[in-house]
Amino acid sequence: MENRFLPMYSIASGIGVDVLPDLYCYTNQIVNICLVGNSAEDFVLVDTGMPESAEKIVEVVEERFGENSKPKAIILTHGHFDHVGAVVDLVEKWGIKVYAHEAELPFLTGKQNYPKPDGTVEGGLVAKMSPMFPTEAIDLKNNIEALPADRTIPYMEGWRWLHTPGHSPGHVSLFRADDRTLIAGDAFVAVKQESLYKVMTQELEINGPPRYLTTDWNAARESVNKLAALNPAVAVTGHGMPVSGTELSEGLARLAKEFDDLAVPDHGRYVDDSQ
Repeated sequence: MENRFLPMYSIASGIGVDVLPDLYCYTNQIVNICLVGNSAEDFVLVDTGMPESAEKIVEVVEERFGENSKPKAIILTHGHFDHVGAVVDLVEKWGIKVYAHEAELPFLTGKQNYPKPDGTVEGGLVAKMSPMFPTEAIDLKNNIEALPADRTIPYMEGWRWLHTPGHSPGHVSLFRADDRTLIAGDAFVAVKQESLYKVMTQELEINGPPRYLTTDWNAARESVNKLAALNPAVAVTGHGMPVSGTELSEGLARLAKEFDDLAVPDHGRYVDDSQ
């Protein structure tokens, strides 16, 4: 998977946003990575973008924190190809640990491949293209550890992880209660990720997890309810622009209330017949 460059872009590709003084969101082609921290001696990287993006991510890190700077650790919201595309190369360069939920470790240690994307779900051209997306496990060997059971996050003081499965078994979201800041991963997203047009234009729209890779819709619904109950003030999602204020609060509340209508496909391989 590391060597499979995918030529997918949005108008936000290559753009970084200072969401907060210590939270920087950078869009790598169609997916967001985050740098958390405002000191070159004390920051982490959340997710690692698309395949073949390691050099660009190193450049982004060094532009923000200085030449030869490196994060204390890499935190993964989950292990899908667009969130771990550069992780093997970055670990090799930086010699740092990676942390993910215990349930995600089989996909990150070469033991288990993800289920194939479901190209039959409705929503747009990206969904139709999804069977071409890589699902092979990567192998981080002894460079990866499970996130602490007490829900703390290494090197992210004040933050806690929440298990938000559905999109993947070990998906996590990261939350800082002091200012209600959320890094949601793909538990929900801020763009209609199935539509190539909306991915390219980054039209803001609070949506459920990308349909073509979500395999447990009951768990996904519960995860959205859990995040909505936090009433986040600002959110960075895996796809789409950072969102805050009423756009976030009203959009997330509506998604939680109308999840089956807004998020769950009408049909598809992973849609429970009982829904």
